[in-house]
Amino acid sequence: MRPRHLLLAIGLAAVWGFNFVVMEVGLRHFPPLFYVALRFLVAAFPALLFVGGPGVPWRRVLAAGATLGAGQYALLLLGMRAGMPAGLTSLVVQVQAVFTLVLAVVLLRERVTARRVTGMAVAFAGLTLIAADLGTGGPIGAFLLIVAAAFFWGAGNIAVRKAAPPDPFRFMVWLSAVSALPMLTLSLLVEGVPRLEFSVEGSLSVLYVALISTLGGFGVWGFLLQRYDASLVAPYSLLVPVFGMSSAALFTGEPISPLKLVAAVLILSGVLYAGTRPRRVLRPSPTFSPVRGESGDNGMRATKAM
Repeated sequence: MRPRHLLLAIGLAAVWGFNFVVMEVGLRHFPPLFYVALRFLVAAFPALLFVGGPGVPWRRVLAAGATLGAGQYALLLLGMRAGMPAGLTSLVVQVQAVFTLVLAVVLLRERVTARRVTGMAVAFAGLTLIAADLGTGGPIGAFLLIVAAAFFWGAGNIAVRKAAPPDPFRFMVWLSAVSALPMLTLSLLVEGVPRLEFSVEGSLSVLYVALISTLGGFGVWGFLLQRYDASLVAPYSLLVPVFGMSSAALFTGEPISPLKLVAAVLILSGVLYAGTRPRRVLRPSPTFSPVRGESGDNGMRATKAM
């Protein structure tokens, strides 16, 4: 990878990692479901007026919007509002890669390998460490919401794999559009009519997650995947929780305990080991995310935008 593209990949991981701190700030100003709706509204409009149709059947767009869009981000923001710290969230949600592998085996009949099983076991060991630590008095319910968000992320990866959109960026815009209105309706039913008080901090938070993290980040990710093999680009997504935890420690004072560091090593190494394979074996199936924070492979060349 060329030096400027290497810096671009690292910079993108930093943008997606810092995204979790930005979302935590946004939750100070907006209810979680309404915040998700705002994110997708800003990401979809006015881009929707210029990109054309999604290029895939509408049932595929709706399936991806329900899982990768509304389901994932609603649970993610609810978990953070319930007390899950931003840095730890950026780490725990990476278990989506494990859920993607499991769902690919169950729904797509992909082959189970010893490498994948070993990687999943190592990642879940790290997840168990975090759960045990939170169980001593931390927000275990919030932790479970983040794990559920990771599951929906994995399910969304499968939905996008089946959709196989010819233009991933255009598909992302439509995914945002079909996610926005249901989330706005759900917000009104659950959270009531929001009090819309203008805030520079809240407005910048929405603009960051919608335009920089979602659309801009996805564009950069696609740019890199057009020029390099996904097996070379995808591992840089594992830097997202590194930047997420460090930026949370720097800007919010979130502590990084030795136990969290051990859990981080287990989760990231497990995900990386399960998601790669020897050169002589065919490449793994793709995954997709808008973060987010993502691993992927050929076909539609996954993304992890948060």
